[in-house]
Amino acid sequence: MPKRERKTIARNRSARHEYFIDETFEAGIELTGTEVRSLRERAAQITDAFCLIRKGEVWLHGVHILPFSHGNIANGDPDRKRRLLFHRNQIDYLDGKLRTKGMALVPLELFFDDHNRVKLIIGLAKGKKLYDKRDDMAKRDAQRDIERALKERNRKA
Repeated sequence: MPKRERKTIARNRSARHEYFIDETFEAGIELTGTEVRSLRERAAQITDAFCLIRKGEVWLHGVHILPFSHGNIANGDPDRKRRLLFHRNQIDYLDGKLRTKGMALVPLELFFDDHNRVKLIIGLAKGKKLYDKRDDMAKRDAQRDIERALKERNRKA
């Protein structure tokens, strides 16, 4: 049976601009039924989201999942904090890393895996300074100019 590719629900595009991503981790999320149905409609926003470790559990804050369109009173608070599902040794590892100054857990992508479970990729990240962001933009522009020049040269040949 062919393996299905994952369906992306939401992506935090600004995260790689704002942070250096050192490591990435995949985690499950504790959701209600109507939240999963809403996510099937691709109704989520993770741009302003962040993760915290409290009392040995990893919590996801700032994710907005729109209420299910055909829902009723069972629709929960769209901005509630949600628990992430990690193994104990992963939580201990992340907790040790977060004690380093300037480190943060940043959600990168929310998706359905090949078993139709909602998963979240989070990145262990360190914040960028303004000059780092400018440097990245300059490198990206230079790479784009090189690709244009190569494409133009190949077109004339």
